[in-house]
Amino acid sequence: MIELRELGPGDAGALLRIYSAESTRYLGRAPMDADEARHRVRDVAAAAAQSPRALYVLGLAVDGDLLGVVKLHRDRPVAAVSYILRADAWGRGYATEGVRRIVALAFGHLGLPQVRARHRADNPASGRVLLKAGFVPTGERGGFMTYSIRPPRAVGRGVSRC
Repeated sequence: MIELRELGPGDAGALLRIYSAESTRYLGRAPMDADEARHRVRDVAAAAAQSPRALYVLGLAVDGDLLGVVKLHRDRPVAAVSYILRADAWGRGYATEGVRRIVALAFGHLGLPQVRARHRADNPASGRVLLKAGFVPTGERGGFMTYSIRPPRAVGRGVSRC
């Protein structure tokens, strides 16, 4: 079963596997080390305690195994989604499902009007995740492919009048 959940103190080891050299190669950052993983778990807990909450950093777990991280950044003019998945979990639809769920949070509970995302142009697999999750391409900027999604419009349920 796939779930998005808050990260906890016991997740530092899993973060090391998620933020490996293979998984971070398109992020423009180095792989995570143990010290950074411990700090990240602490920082995520602090962000979760803020009110209003500007950053959602949720673990993507499958049958209790933490495979990735999905983020919703509300501290920008337009909210943005980002995600990373452990390399051995690629190609199974987990990232797409994680993105769908965080977008549902954005449009449902949070009532946001729009969410954006981007990926490096040389990482087309990330673009496929966004397309499958319902994002629409909006262009290219600075070596990144950009995307946007808006909540679905409610369809009227009545008799139309002529």
